[in-house]
Formats: sequence, structure tokens, C-alpha cells
Amino acid sequence: MFDIYTIVFLAVAVFIFLRLRSVLGQRTGRERPSYDPFSRDPARGAPKDASQDNVVSLPGRKAEPAAAAVEPEVPADRWKGIAETGSPTATGLDAIAASDPEFDPQHFVAGARGAYEMVVTAFAEGDRRSLKDLLSREVYDNFEAAIGEREKRGEKAETRFVSIDTADIVGAEMRSKSAQITVRFISKLISVTRDSAGAVIDGSPDKVTDVTDVWTFARDISSRDPNWKLIATEAGQ
Repeated sequence: MFDIYTIVFLAVAVFIFLRLRSVLGQRTGRERPSYDPFSRDPARGAPKDASQDNVVSLPGRKAEPAAAAVEPEVPADRWKGIAETGSPTATGLDAIAASDPEFDPQHFVAGARGAYEMVVTAFAEGDRRSLKDLLSREVYDNFEAAIGEREKRGEKAETRFVSIDTADIVGAEMRSKSAQITVRFISKLISVTRDSAGAVIDGSPDKVTDVTDVWTFARDISSRDPNWKLIATEAGQ
């Protein structure tokens, strides 16, 4: 059973606790914000590291310049078997390859051989449609005119390939965006022209003739069309 003094002391303790709580429990707006150790807010600053008190700052190390990109070394004899090293043709092939990284001279020569045979055969047969896909506009106009004159005279031409002995690149250059390559063909042909009555007026249906032609092909490097077209022809020696 509590006596009167115990009750008085309890009442005084409760009164003091309530007064302290009413004062300490209030915020005035001037209190410092709580510290967040992960905050990147510069206004708050970084936590001080006691170990830094004895550290002397040293001059910063200068950033080393980035290493220059190393261009792959191009072999001096990259056109071996196609063009002599250091020749104008080799220089031209270098320029073409620089503009068209997918350029493959071996593939080009194979295509040129096929085009050569197709053009010669189509011209003899008067196949204008095939010629139009393989020739530049100027060359086509010249071929078409020759075919037209032959037809007016009632003549017919026959050409048969025996072989294409060589197809060598003898010139190459870049002209603006146009890659141009000149090829010398040496072939064996059987060629004959007959008049309207069927009589032979030129060539021989049995004789094999050695023929040398120098043709120039071109392609617009900026075009998505991968095909080359014949832009010039001349008889070789």
C-alpha cells in the first residue's frame, strides 16, 4: 500500500517528465538536417576521413594521350600477279580499293572475261537487249548503229569463241566517284559475215583468228549497283 509521500513523489516525477517532453519534443526549424552518408549533394560535403589529416596533396598525374589508331599495313605486293608494284596501274587499284573495300581484282577479272564473251556474241547476233545491260549509253549507241547498218544490208555475222587466252588489267584509276579499269583480252575466235544470200563476205567459218581487244569498264562507287559497264573499246596490238 502506497503512503502519502510515495504518491507525492510520483506526481512530481510525472509533472517534470511532461514538462521536459513538451520542450524537447518540439522542432524550431533551425535544427541541422540528418546526415546521409551516401548523399552526393555537394552542399552537404563528404564525410571527413581522419586518415586525410596527415596526407600531403601531390600534383596530379597528367593524362596520357590516347594511342593513335594503327592503320593495318598494306602489303607492298598486294597486287602481285595483277599489276607491277609501284606502277600507275597498282596506284589506281589502290585508289579503287580505298573507295571500295570489297573490291576484289580476281573476281573483277573473272567477271570481265564473262562480259567480254557475252558482248562479242550479242553483237554478232544483234541482241540489243543483252548489250544494253552491259554497255554504257555511248558505247551502246555505237554498237546499235553498227547492228542497224548490217541489218539494212541484209548481212549476218557469226562469232564463236575458241578460247580466251589472257585477260590482264593494264590500267586502273579513280575519276571522281567512277572506278575505271582497262583490260587487255587476247582470244581465239572463229568469225564470219555472210550476205543476204548466205555467201561469205568476211572472215571464215573454219579459220581460227587471234584477236586482241582493249576494253575499259567503269562502275560508280557511290551507287548500290555492283555491276560494271563497258565504256570504251579499241583494237589492241
